[in-house]
Amino acid sequence: MIFSNSRLSRSAALALAAALSMPAPVRAEDPPPRPPKQQPLELGASVRARFEAIDGQARAGFNSADELASFRTILTADYHITPEVHVVAELWDSRAYGGNRGTPVSTGEVNTLEPAQAYLGVALPGALGTGTKVDLQAGRFLLALGSRRLVAADEYRNTTNSSTGIRADIAAPGGWKATLVYILPQQRLPDDRASLLDNDVALDRESFDAVLWGGLVTRTNTLAGAMAEVGFIHFGERDAPGRPTRDRSLDTVFARLIRDPKPAAWDFEVEGIVQRGTVSTSLAASASAQDVRAWFVHGDLGYTFAGGWRPRVALEYDHASGDGRGGSYGRFDPILGMRRADLAPGALYNAILRSNLISPGVRLEAVPGKKTDLMVSYRPFWLAAREDAFSSTGVRDATGRSGRFAGHQLDARLRYSLTSKIRLEADVVLLAKGRFLREAPNAPPGAWTKYISLNTTFTF
Repeated sequence: MIFSNSRLSRSAALALAAALSMPAPVRAEDPPPRPPKQQPLELGASVRARFEAIDGQARAGFNSADELASFRTILTADYHITPEVHVVAELWDSRAYGGNRGTPVSTGEVNTLEPAQAYLGVALPGALGTGTKVDLQAGRFLLALGSRRLVAADEYRNTTNSSTGIRADIAAPGGWKATLVYILPQQRLPDDRASLLDNDVALDRESFDAVLWGGLVTRTNTLAGAMAEVGFIHFGERDAPGRPTRDRSLDTVFARLIRDPKPAAWDFEVEGIVQRGTVSTSLAASASAQDVRAWFVHGDLGYTFAGGWRPRVALEYDHASGDGRGGSYGRFDPILGMRRADLAPGALYNAILRSNLISPGVRLEAVPGKKTDLMVSYRPFWLAAREDAFSSTGVRDATGRSGRFAGHQLDARLRYSLTSKIRLEADVVLLAKGRFLREAPNAPPGAWTKYISLNTTFTF
């Protein structure tokens, strides 16, 4: 049994140990404090400790039960040369302990002593006329675009997506904004199982063997108080020495309409993504190319009640194409997108990705107090293409005889700010496996997947 009291107690004690400090109160007769003057050098740091455990792993090829302790330390320095010019350097140290060769430890959990950010930022107010502003970044940086379903720096994951390149953000009157990027995504290193289990150190690298470029345009208050967004991304990769790839060349067009939640009001989001291009049929250098015809749709409709806990109830729907029978490749590729905000946690669970799934759902979010927020969601899952692997589980029945239904997922999260600098988080997922995850030829045994993670984040 994985949820052993001794391990859990040690991990919980480690995650909760901290010295608490409270600022001295301001006396009523004192004048209000002046806003602090911006310092040329700003320093920041955070440490997150996580204990997680899983029983009945849904992914093929790994331990049925596992426990893992992971730690993520981030050190940030932001130096303002002038009010318009600054230099940012950020070091990430991500480590995991307690795994073995059957544990799904990857570069999503381990990336030690890595300079994730080192860039020059320049602000150019009025550069394109009155009321405009241009912000430029050049160097290595974290990147999130639009809904973050295609390009994101995932917050839940223990490591991040870093890239080297240039970025331009443009703001214009009338609520118009645009973002243009040309980046080389970092290959996180080391990436072999033995080095990851030992938390070995190796600097990530980038090259023109993997390139992403494109951009998006947004406008506020476009329709029914919603923001409209359209964009295009090209991602291309090719084989490099010691690193065979599927030689993806993907052109992805997306459009989104979103109205943010507000008390006593309806909110909604609709996003459609179409993917075209080519991909090799295998990693072999001589593999033939296959045309890509893939797509993804997300929609949600929610209402936030006023007063009290401000509960928000939402209906959701996600549909990502899979690779069924036919001459073209139909599996949707989320490229560098996040998953936690919509679908489920990554880490040891990591079973749900925007590929080959159909999933309606219902979500409840609430804020019981100033320091607490909670979320509960329920989702059933079907395969979009029954011959393809389900989402990111690796479970597949090429004959399609195991059906389409993958299971029912209940996902819950509770976050509590112990102080302004210490935040606690607990995540629990229950997956009742459907026929496909029970009967497919390589499906792991068991009818249930049970996952829990306990997290403590210290901010300095």
